[in-house]
Amino acid sequence: MELKNLKGKRALVTGGTKGIGKAIADGLAQAGATVIVSARTKPEATPHHFIAADLTDADQVAGLAQEIANTFGGIDILINNVGGLTTPGGGHSALTDAHWQQELNLNLISAIRLDRILLPQMIEQKSGVIIHISSVAGKQALWNLNMAYAVSKAALNSYSKALATELADKGVRVLTVAPGATKTEPMIKFLNDYAISAGITPEEGMKQLMAQTGGIPMGRMAEPEEVAQLVHFLVSPSAAYLTGTIYAIDGGSLPVVA
Repeated sequence: MELKNLKGKRALVTGGTKGIGKAIADGLAQAGATVIVSARTKPEATPHHFIAADLTDADQVAGLAQEIANTFGGIDILINNVGGLTTPGGGHSALTDAHWQQELNLNLISAIRLDRILLPQMIEQKSGVIIHISSVAGKQALWNLNMAYAVSKAALNSYSKALATELADKGVRVLTVAPGATKTEPMIKFLNDYAISAGITPEEGMKQLMAQTGGIPMGRMAEPEEVAQLVHFLVSPSAAYLTGTIYAIDGGSLPVVA
């Protein structure tokens, strides 16, 4: 579905220089939005306005928001895409306090901090959409692989739902998108590292990981553009009555009803 109905909208995509974030940013621009992307380091090239920021640093978040206010006057669409699995597997005994704090800072607190600083302008204009990019891991943790990451994403899901309820009568919609296995550089690296540690091929590693979750009924990973298309619909006027919902996009892999 090609959207052309975001003309005049200002969108910020965090982690918007590669993978899912890049696909979202490119699609929003194609739909007519003015797109700002942020990441810790500047890419070699991007067609969007780039602002360098480490969102685990409160001062850099404040600087990002100030540049947006000075240059664009605010935003209409916020895609909290920054996040990732950065801690070791092995279960609870492998995770230190620093590991837990690191994962919560990246996957939860960064979004909370950015929402808090950008929301007053959205509330004032009585319109806006916030999308939190979560993960199916938030509903199905793998204790031996992603315990801290899964917990941080589960917390993000809960926060997103609470925020949506708070803002529902203020013109600001809040939604969560939870991708499953998606063909991005970090995912490929994770599979390769897992395969090396287990002494198997990446293909065998993928099969082992998917066996723990029941597999992917559609038989493949998602493309970043497929996740982006869901996000594009959710921020569009066509989704005006949607808020507070978590949308899994996982090829049918999540073995739960809700």
